[in-house]
Amino acid sequence: MAGSASGEETPAPPLRKGYTTGACAAAAAKGAVLLLITGERLPAVEIDLPAGFRHTFELTGWQSGGLDSASCATVKDAGDDPDATHRAWIEAAVSWRKQPGVEIDGGRGVGRVTKPGLPMPVGEAAINPVPRQMIQQAVSEVLEEHGAARGLKVVISVPEGESIAQRTLNPRLGIVGGISILGTRGVVTPFSTEAYKASVVQAISVAAAAGNRQIVLTTGGSSEKYAIAMFPELPEEAFVQMGEYVGFSLEHAKAYGLRKVTLVGMAGKFSKVAQGAMLIHSRNAPVDFGFLAAVAREAGAEEKQIREIAGANTASQVVDLMTEAGNTVFFAQLCRHVCEQSLRAVNGGMMVEMVLITMKGRVLGRAEMDG
Repeated sequence: MAGSASGEETPAPPLRKGYTTGACAAAAAKGAVLLLITGERLPAVEIDLPAGFRHTFELTGWQSGGLDSASCATVKDAGDDPDATHRAWIEAAVSWRKQPGVEIDGGRGVGRVTKPGLPMPVGEAAINPVPRQMIQQAVSEVLEEHGAARGLKVVISVPEGESIAQRTLNPRLGIVGGISILGTRGVVTPFSTEAYKASVVQAISVAAAAGNRQIVLTTGGSSEKYAIAMFPELPEEAFVQMGEYVGFSLEHAKAYGLRKVTLVGMAGKFSKVAQGAMLIHSRNAPVDFGFLAAVAREAGAEEKQIREIAGANTASQVVDLMTEAGNTVFFAQLCRHVCEQSLRAVNGGMMVEMVLITMKGRVLGRAEMDG
């Protein structure tokens, strides 16, 4: 933080919100249909957002196909969110159709759904229901305003979509050829927990719809890499990065009928689960070294080791102490506590396995319980 003239710290400015690919697609579609009907290349259009307000989107890239078709685009602004689609070109091409109504499809860079469990059926463009409604509303308003009682086709394209999609989970979820057109409120909230949790639910849904009876939950990319090597028999959609939302992910795994959940990760985060924390961000659940000392006592550690664990600063110190002592029972016991607490959190009804690993992927301990 910057200091002020008085020597006090100046608070950081609030993070800037952005707008979803769905909102951008709707704005581009409105601009394109206005170009088709009026011939005007408007610099901006205003649309209603599900969040409850109107927003003006700048337009660019106008192209007219005479009396039959038109297109224009907008450049996505994700605000201060580290969004893979920030600054992406979102284009809408519109053309008259003989049949009544508005047909919405995806073009270049918009993915196609190839696996069940997603909001759109297999074979459809990955344009989610709310963005479809927004596009429908935006173009229908223009058609009604200008008395154009004709059918219209809208094709949404993202020229860079295929390369952007490689930085997302789309290929694993069975969305091929590009990105998804997303958003439930039209607004991107920077570092939104709701957006992350929604992605976890979607991944679990796809895994269940594919017929998986087991999924593997990890806290991030490193632990997932080791988990994939550990379970080569499982398909890619069976691996879900849950982040810090352990309880939330377990509850949805149970709700989707998954029989077994395997947790794979390191002691720092999973020692928190072992003591009953189901949201394991450092703000919510610090490592409890008194608890780890108690587990060491259960595992038959010497009193000197127990005291050292109680006074440790990091979970990795504890791992090193127990590894040097050759106390594998400690790690197995920690895994059993994770399984017990996980089953307690969801009131049983499934099998939970815990695989505790080092930062380099070596297995420290393992346990499994059926609730």
